[in-house]
Amino acid sequence: MNKQIRLLEPMVLWNHFADLNAVPRPSKQEERVIAFMKAFGEGLKLETSVDAVGNVIIKKPATSGMEERQTVVLQSHLDMVHQKNSDTNFNFDIQGIEMFVDGDWVKAKGTTLGADNGIGVASIMSLLAAKDIPHPAIEALFTIDEETGMTGALSLKGGLLAGKILLNLDTEADNELTIGCAGGIDITATGNYSQVKSGNGSAFTISVKGLTGGHSGAEIHLGRGNANKIMNRILLNLTNEYSINIASINGGSLRNAIPRESVAVIVADDTKAAKMQETFITLATILKDEYKVTDPKLIITIDRAPTPENVMETAFQQKLLRAVYACPNGIYRMSPEINGLVQSSNNLARILVAAGTFNMQCLTRSSVDSEKQDLASAITSTFELMDANVNLSGSYPGWQPRTDAPIVKIMSELYMELFHESAHVNAVHAGLECGILGTNYPDVQMISFGPNINGPHSPDECVQISSVQKFWSYLLETLKRIPKNNY
Repeated sequence: MNKQIRLLEPMVLWNHFADLNAVPRPSKQEERVIAFMKAFGEGLKLETSVDAVGNVIIKKPATSGMEERQTVVLQSHLDMVHQKNSDTNFNFDIQGIEMFVDGDWVKAKGTTLGADNGIGVASIMSLLAAKDIPHPAIEALFTIDEETGMTGALSLKGGLLAGKILLNLDTEADNELTIGCAGGIDITATGNYSQVKSGNGSAFTISVKGLTGGHSGAEIHLGRGNANKIMNRILLNLTNEYSINIASINGGSLRNAIPRESVAVIVADDTKAAKMQETFITLATILKDEYKVTDPKLIITIDRAPTPENVMETAFQQKLLRAVYACPNGIYRMSPEINGLVQSSNNLARILVAAGTFNMQCLTRSSVDSEKQDLASAITSTFELMDANVNLSGSYPGWQPRTDAPIVKIMSELYMELFHESAHVNAVHAGLECGILGTNYPDVQMISFGPNINGPHSPDECVQISSVQKFWSYLLETLKRIPKNNY
């Protein structure tokens, strides 16, 4: 199946992408891809190093005639989001991504594709291996753990890189030049709760699935359904009307993915079970109608289930449902300065409640650090009201735009010259590593760009073939335009 991919143009890029996608590379488990990249650099006899946390740096001298140009840092992250549909039989730990061509798009069979940020990585690999592409001296920086904490960028020490221009290849629209992004912080609420015997009621499994999901930063403004919020709305309605008891809730997966699925097991009084199911069907119909535009494949079901031994104690159940209901989700504030830019948001990403313990996870983002902390405090207070232990971790700064940076002017003018239209120079609500890298490399000019990638962080992820070709030609021409050292 991946043979199709290897025949696409530019073949050198797609072949490196196929090689990369054969290597499992989930965030925080990048050992195999680090070894793969280290072997790649050493195989080319280029200066290759791995720092203390696993970031890989490969340096390549300038080609003939380009020695006086400024050194360029080319940067992408090695890890990818591992997501699959519930009915897809796939083991990310041992299988390579199964790709196929669908018209002008490359997709994966029921899983994330890894174009985020694999296309960027493959592009850099192609340049490192090339013998016929003119370029200035290159410092290739492959970071780890971008998707779940940016610990690679956070741990990168100053002094390892000499370049004064950094091209981050992690933007997902080929007409955009990104020069700023949001920062983020992880919020985790955990604790224990009392259980009681479930008794002799009727047990049911409630499922919410088929939501569109997507990137919790780049697509948070699209109003897509959050499975954790939808499930909680169902459970609170049924609790208020029929005094159901909840045995477990399991919704969402990764912090940076909008939750697509949730499953809960409940127990209802036998005398109320039939009426409860009727109410459930009415509520499911209402929800599907509300989300018919953003989530047309939404499925909400209720099925008989084996009776669990225990359910939540009633007082905790009430606190839990109300805390989740009160937790902010989605857009918190739009930027008053940049039209159309989400300034602050929260993704209620994960809810796991079972066997007397609970774990709830959020990713809060903002381009204003003080507002990020304020929103995190509001969410912390919400969960503390249910006596949860709340931990804030993985905070990283935003990237403040520098519109006057020479590389912005160079690449904007080049875009117009090549494509006869203006590039969209912008800031994004998603997290990029540039803001973090800038803390130890404050004098480096940074800009981010890339090909069209739809549905990142979801099994719908796909990358446009013609856009990769456009991006590749733009990247090669940009390297030719890098100014001399005295510029």
